[in-house]
Amino acid sequence: MQGKIIKGIAGFYYIHVENKQTVYECKAKGIFRKEGIKPLVGDNVVLEVTDEQNEIGNVIDILPRRNALLRPAVANIDQAMIIFAIVKPDPNYNLLDRFLVTMEKQEIPCIICFNKKDLATKAEQDELKKGYESCGFNVLFCSAEDGDGLKEVRALLEGKSTVFAGPSGVGKSTILNYLYPDAKMATATLSKKIERGRHTTRHSEIFALGGNTYICDTPGFTSLYLSKMDKEELKNCYPEFSNHAALCKFRECAHLSEPDCGVKVALEAGLISQVRYRNYVKLYDELKAVKKY
Repeated sequence: MQGKIIKGIAGFYYIHVENKQTVYECKAKGIFRKEGIKPLVGDNVVLEVTDEQNEIGNVIDILPRRNALLRPAVANIDQAMIIFAIVKPDPNYNLLDRFLVTMEKQEIPCIICFNKKDLATKAEQDELKKGYESCGFNVLFCSAEDGDGLKEVRALLEGKSTVFAGPSGVGKSTILNYLYPDAKMATATLSKKIERGRHTTRHSEIFALGGNTYICDTPGFTSLYLSKMDKEELKNCYPEFSNHAALCKFRECAHLSEPDCGVKVALEAGLISQVRYRNYVKLYDELKAVKKY
């Protein structure tokens, strides 16, 4: 029998079998530990049922992954929806860029969704939209308070596995529950099974919404460190640099202090976001300071 891991806690994996609309509580076979493989939320797996009445079984195989993220820890993602508040709290653009860089490195498309549009001016929205759409990202605005813009959000999720991610307090879970009221019911059912009480997003958790549509709700983050990346790779994770980099004098130009840099010319001409470029420099310096052993 095949299913998808929708939650993992303390060595137990909760596996949704779509054609049965059932969640099995499973342990992973010891072979995975011996081989240094850890099942992830989002993994498609093969399970054996040992107790059908109590919906208990074992994970006996993990099917090949399309991709796998470390933060949030989730596998087989088609796209990421990064949710920030447009105000209250004001967005941390450095944190936003860190997440965009992480997804870009793994070639996972990103949608940026700014919540609380009802608290922002049209000018503030237009500025953000222009800044990030010019980088190639799809930018949406919504209000979880009154549902404005959530139909557009819903349309972009259909038929895909989407990871919801963003800082704490921006309305991520509120958006999820507004779009899919059944998510509350599914969470309550799962919480009863694992005796965890009321839901708080401390672990990545997937909601199976039918029609091959899945949402992975993840814990809110306040920091995000880049890992397993060399400083030379960073420029490739800023898609808006690519067209202008062809005009650089040096092929390996880092777009910092080199002469005749096409990216810096574009920056001065207002074709590249000053905020994005400043974050690029900060992240480059951070990666440069990392000791390589």
